[in-house]
Amino acid sequence: MSQHVATRQPHKHALDVAHPPPGPGNLRAVLLPVVVVLLIGTVFVSVYLAAFHAPRPHQLHVGTTEIGTAQETLSRDLERVAPGGFSVETFSDESAARDAVQDRTVYAAYLGDGKLLYGSANGAAVTATVTTAFGSVAHAEHHELAVEDVAPAAAGDTRGLSVFYAAFGLVLAGYLFGMTTYQLAPRLQYRWRMASLALFGIVGGLLIATIAGSAGFGALPGSFVPLVTVIALMGAAVGGTTMVLLRLFGSAGVSLASILMLILGNSSSGGIMPAAYLPGWLRPLSEILPVGVGVRAMQGLSRFQDDGLVRALVILPVWVLGAALTLYLKDVYRRGAPAGAQVHREPRSAAV
Repeated sequence: MSQHVATRQPHKHALDVAHPPPGPGNLRAVLLPVVVVLLIGTVFVSVYLAAFHAPRPHQLHVGTTEIGTAQETLSRDLERVAPGGFSVETFSDESAARDAVQDRTVYAAYLGDGKLLYGSANGAAVTATVTTAFGSVAHAEHHELAVEDVAPAAAGDTRGLSVFYAAFGLVLAGYLFGMTTYQLAPRLQYRWRMASLALFGIVGGLLIATIAGSAGFGALPGSFVPLVTVIALMGAAVGGTTMVLLRLFGSAGVSLASILMLILGNSSSGGIMPAAYLPGWLRPLSEILPVGVGVRAMQGLSRFQDDGLVRALVILPVWVLGAALTLYLKDVYRRGAPAGAQVHREPRSAAV
């Protein structure tokens, strides 16, 4: 009678089992997120350090009522304190100089005999710059600097950053909206997607203007309807641009939108300090990107006699309409297809 001896095989843990080496697809899945995220992080650190590490003014607009030899001496003293830092404009009298500071034609105005008009709503950096520079001027004239704040910041907003934070929240929301609308509904009809974008902008404008303006903060004390309009247009411009980049470049558009809107847009917005403090290559973005245009108008409506409002009402709709037209051509227009036809081809971005 034969006996069958059962040999117990040792239990193998899942980690002991050899797996095949990763294929090209696996390597891409492992490496691509690392490369993309570190690239965005590197751009963020580089841009923000370039913008805000040891900032100094470049042709910061200031004014004076002094003329002749006194103005030449003033310009020479300012150049000595900060070479290339100031651009001096002449005003006929104190009233004109005061108006120029209040509507932010200039950031400060020196009236001679040690008297300086400035606006703390421009932020702590500008206040420190002009009081230090003109303090040196007054000292050279054997005067003590006497300052008058003719455009004060909101109560409690000691650093003048409330507008920046309010805008940053909306810009972040616009970026997330533009990214998620195609992920959640890749086949949504164009007209409904545009309705969603409009709804986001309007509700976002109402919320930000209400929270920052009248919910106990008082950070945006300007006229409510113009504030809502500017904020809504800025949010729609950011959301629409993010959607366009996503549709044109697929998953890479998410990274491009974060670099353009969140990093370059916010760093050049003028919300932390005016564009005159930015490096030369970053300064022009403040005049064209939705964030910088919107922030300047929000500040103007709140503290500086509507400075930047007209520019915002021209430039921001261009961004919104440009995005809407691009998405129409991408999602609706097909050769031989009727306008408004539903798009059945799922965009590449749905897999982001």
